[in-house]
Amino acid sequence: MKNNLLILLLFCLSISAKAIEISHIEPPFWWTGMKNSELQIMVYGEDIRYLDVWLEYPDVKLKQILRPDNPNYLFIYLEIGENAQPGIMKLTFSGERKNRIVKEYELKARSTDKGAQGFSPSDVMYLIMPDRFANGDPSNDVWDDEDVNRNEPFARHGGDLAGINAHLDYLNNLGITTIWLNPVLENKMNGPEKYKSYHGYAITDFYKVDKRLGTNEEYRQLIENIHGRGMKIVMDMIYNHCGSQHRWMNNLPYSDWLNHQEGFVPTTHNLLTVMDVHAPQSEVEAMTDGWFVPSMPDLNQRNKYLADYLIQNSIWWIEYARIDGIRHDTHPYADFHFLAEWNRRLLDEYPDFNIVGESWYAAGAPLAWWQRNSKLNKGQTNLKTVMDFNLMTACNEAFAVESSERNPLKRIYEVIAQDFMYEDLNNILVFLDNHDTSRFLKQEETDLDRYKQAIAFLLTTRGIPQLYYGTEILMTGEKKDGDGNLRKDFPGGWQGDAVNAFTAEGRTDLQNEAHDYLQKLLQFRKTNSAVAEGSLIHYAPDHQTECYVYARVNDNNGVLVIINGSNKEQTLPLEKYHEVIYMGCVGKDVISGESINLHQSVTVSAKGVMVIEMIVEEVF
Repeated sequence: MKNNLLILLLFCLSISAKAIEISHIEPPFWWTGMKNSELQIMVYGEDIRYLDVWLEYPDVKLKQILRPDNPNYLFIYLEIGENAQPGIMKLTFSGERKNRIVKEYELKARSTDKGAQGFSPSDVMYLIMPDRFANGDPSNDVWDDEDVNRNEPFARHGGDLAGINAHLDYLNNLGITTIWLNPVLENKMNGPEKYKSYHGYAITDFYKVDKRLGTNEEYRQLIENIHGRGMKIVMDMIYNHCGSQHRWMNNLPYSDWLNHQEGFVPTTHNLLTVMDVHAPQSEVEAMTDGWFVPSMPDLNQRNKYLADYLIQNSIWWIEYARIDGIRHDTHPYADFHFLAEWNRRLLDEYPDFNIVGESWYAAGAPLAWWQRNSKLNKGQTNLKTVMDFNLMTACNEAFAVESSERNPLKRIYEVIAQDFMYEDLNNILVFLDNHDTSRFLKQEETDLDRYKQAIAFLLTTRGIPQLYYGTEILMTGEKKDGDGNLRKDFPGGWQGDAVNAFTAEGRTDLQNEAHDYLQKLLQFRKTNSAVAEGSLIHYAPDHQTECYVYARVNDNNGVLVIINGSNKEQTLPLEKYHEVIYMGCVGKDVISGESINLHQSVTVSAKGVMVIEMIVEEVF
């Protein structure tokens, strides 16, 4: 015991004898007037564990000082009173022999700018991988001798925030209301993985935009420009894991900061274990605590101080950058109770905000289990929106390039018919593809039949539609060829590109037809509330016509959609659909603008689709 005391004394004397150095503080600043008055500040510096900490600032109280396993960290908890004013606080760190250092820490006034608006079925989300969309600033291409190589699908290609900013008018004119960017935060990898960090999912600094994409200030300016056009922004966040080159990795604060802190243990990816009432705890942990790959260490959100750090990180980005929503990567892999608290804290602070969790299940019940207030889950997830991978799979089967299946559209009908499982039908993200799946469009296609059917369905069914960048110009890519091929460069996004598909002149006739078709539906969607807010009433496709017919209805406003799944023209008597065709209404084809007689029958071409606006004639 005496030896231990002597060692501790000598250690304290040694750190007091040298100058105190604080090299990193997170978050870098905070705000007054937050609903949650508690603030955690993580401080890093060599041998700072036994330092005293002092703070004097009106209506701000030093609540707690945590001295973790690692002597190079302190966790300071402050209570920021409701009367605290913006200004510069001074944190004093002191050892013995008058050895001390003062660090200034700013409390800012909360922003009154747009932001934290959430997203809803009134929106259409456009997913962009920043490295592959457009290069607006070639000067930021190189970092640590990692140059761009556009000939290598897994290397960085040089796309950045400036490139996205330069094409906001293109997206706005197309009819997009919300932009979702794959992760923009710092990503660094070494060794064989070095050139694979372009995707953004191995974060090495949770508070800094990647230099090759831009700066924090450029990100905030991009969002301001997005809001200025009446659009919104969704930030991709990853709290299941970090990157292996994060500064933590050689100096972890706690012995349980990571799951399997001793080294790489792969996850089983058995996603159903988290809801399986028969699963042993060991099976659940084998899924949630395992790592994706050696370059992505798995974070242990059961550590309270890490959980606080991550939750505050989200709040910081909402308040600083004014993002409107979050897409959370690999949602089921993180700790369930952490996720519920994270969602609760964010929605408490920003009631209109929305978070969509990536829950990759090929069935409806597990997806419904993750949505908040679910009838299927005894726990409370607090997650507002889920991603409908089940419907994505059904769409790719129903609108297949070649199908020997009779009545293929019944596959979609059967998925929608099981919506009774969902607590909130409006908050389901629907999509045909994304950055992790084969693209919906195939290389061999020479017509737009399946494209038009799928796009019409996506933009008129229930939920929040999401498009993957380049869908409007028929971009292709197969998962079997590697993820890099799903994430090709947008033609015209780089100076010197032979083709510029951002312009009509740079697109082929088929691409222009696809672009214009999508644009018409997107712009129509903004003017017809029934598409986003109306009830969905649908009819089972019969084997005779193979047509899927449904309507979105809202008071005296309605849209009728007819999709012909057969290879021949079909004439449909409309008496069957009397529940959704308003008395005395006239129809207008949304694409052609032509009037449609809704009193007798409608003829739909082979593999055709009709989106008909139903207008009630005024009676005088």
